[in-house]
Amino acid sequence: MHVRTRSAAAVSTTDMARASAGQGATRAWRWLLAATLAACGHALAAAADPVEGKWFGTMGSPRERVEVGLEFRRDDQGKLTLRLTQPIMNYFDVDPGGELRRDGNKVEYEALGLSLTLDGDRLVGTMPGPNSAAELRRVKSLPREQAPPTVPTGPAPRWQTRLGGQVYASPVVADGVAYIGTTGGVVNAIHTRDGSHAWTYSVGAPVHGAVALDADALYVVADDGFLHKLDRASGKLQWRYALGDAATPRVLPHPAVFDWDWQGVQPLVAGNIVYVGAGDGGFHAVDAASGERRWRFDTRGRIRNGAALAGERVVFGSADHFVYALERASGKEAWRFDTGAEVDATPVLHEGRVLVGNRGAGLHSLDAATGELKWRLYFWGSWVESTPVVHDDVIYIGSSDLRRVSAIDPADGRVRWRSDVHGWSWGTPLVLGDRIHVGVAGGTPYFVKHVASYVTLDRASGRILTRWPLPDAGGHQWGIAGSPSPDGDQVIVATIEGSLYAFPRK
Repeated sequence: MHVRTRSAAAVSTTDMARASAGQGATRAWRWLLAATLAACGHALAAAADPVEGKWFGTMGSPRERVEVGLEFRRDDQGKLTLRLTQPIMNYFDVDPGGELRRDGNKVEYEALGLSLTLDGDRLVGTMPGPNSAAELRRVKSLPREQAPPTVPTGPAPRWQTRLGGQVYASPVVADGVAYIGTTGGVVNAIHTRDGSHAWTYSVGAPVHGAVALDADALYVVADDGFLHKLDRASGKLQWRYALGDAATPRVLPHPAVFDWDWQGVQPLVAGNIVYVGAGDGGFHAVDAASGERRWRFDTRGRIRNGAALAGERVVFGSADHFVYALERASGKEAWRFDTGAEVDATPVLHEGRVLVGNRGAGLHSLDAATGELKWRLYFWGSWVESTPVVHDDVIYIGSSDLRRVSAIDPADGRVRWRSDVHGWSWGTPLVLGDRIHVGVAGGTPYFVKHVASYVTLDRASGRILTRWPLPDAGGHQWGIAGSPSPDGDQVIVATIEGSLYAFPRK
């Protein structure tokens, strides 16, 4: 097809005038469009919620103040949403779920128990803790997750002994021998001078709890439903006592199933009586010489922890949420206290108080005579399955998802310091001189990052002094689940993967 055209010289003055007029109209239209868009932008800016943006501040109670950050921002649909940053709980820019509600200057978020009021450049009100007083101010940026610090690894282990099976129990060391059971169904006696075996005893069922010792015997509970008494020198069986809980099932740690049941009972030997709980909720007093029952007390939940003596009473916790105090002679209940969540930690007695954690509100201090609550320290949603230790009138205790080892005043529950060890610290911290020795477990996949190590902390400040990393072994969890045990100039630890190590004490 042929198209007819005109040359530039043939364009008339009238055409140029028409073009000029058209360009003027175009410029006018563009100006009008720009002005309209600018007006719309101003209107949108005016309609922006004054709470939008980043806020950072503190929350808590007189016992502890912690940092918290909030960011209010629009999603793809223009809906106002909330993102949470809470370093103490290892949350960084996470969606807490739930719905944000705005009413005038009020900001409420039921899923977080958050109720704040916008007051100029401040947000003030309450957040969980429970109902912790909070005050936040506008900021340009919020904290981000930090990697474990670069510190010396400390001395390498002197020896390693592979035990077979997994090990959740803590080693118990006496007279140069470490005693420990495994999920492989074997109780091991290991010479701590070189890691060689003194003897083994095949229980035939998993062992999850630490052993108990007296002068010449060892007591251990296995998942076969029995309390076993062994000769300490040879490992020979003396007697077995039927706890009656052989059919009680376990759910071991799993990436998607959170009813974890990995702990085990450590018997308590007092004089000629062994006190021991069971998976069916029974608590037993057993004659140490004969293995015969003295009495039994029933709770409504599994017992996976040890007991403590409080004068003529014995105190323990149950998964039915209660801490119990029983008369040692008869098994008669003296008092009980509802902690509100499963109790998987062993109680500790200190100056007339019972100190015990749970899978809910944190660490409790109870009157040993009456069971009355004296104080409760919140652990920011973390389970507290670590059994505390009190040294020079300071409580030292580990935690679960909190990842912190804490130093706490036993008088009122005030936090002296918390140290991030970057993994689960389920065992009891070991205090030796001016250092605290901690076993740390890691796990993946998991919504909080946990990495495993053997750590030493400065006792006065909680600062990490040394950190021996324990590599991911390929399972869901690895590292150290139990407590370190002292042995002269070294410390004995057991790994979930099934090895016993001796670290030089520095």
